[in-house]
Amino acid sequence: MNWLTFWGPFALTVLSNVLYHNIAKWTPISLSPMLGLGVTYFVSFVICVIGYYFSGGVIRQDIQALNWVSVAWGIVLVGIEVGYLLLYRAGWEISLAPLMVNVTGAVILIAIGVGLYNESLTMKQGIGIIFCLLGFFLVRV
Repeated sequence: MNWLTFWGPFALTVLSNVLYHNIAKWTPISLSPMLGLGVTYFVSFVICVIGYYFSGGVIRQDIQALNWVSVAWGIVLVGIEVGYLLLYRAGWEISLAPLMVNVTGAVILIAIGVGLYNESLTMKQGIGIIFCLLGFFLVRV
């Protein structure tokens, strides 16, 4: 496996996530979350259109592959964005909010993966999950 194609997306996601939380923390409290997100998603739309254009996509062909998932994803993304803005406005620390949200989400996704997608867990992974949960409680004590 090519190192760049495996770790490149990971690095992009980590970098974007770090920037995302800093930008969310810097968002002025006086700014309406919905107006701020509207501008954010407009900029995202423009970037996606440019990226789509340069990817060589064929709109008449590709638009047929759209379904409810894109709409649901859009709704969920707004929930994530508003949730983080409200967490930071409520006084959550940038060092803890993402950790708490991601550990909680990971535990829920583990249950979904095992229960819905028939994924399996090894003993080693189970021990890792226990350590994550222990860390979850230790950072809030």
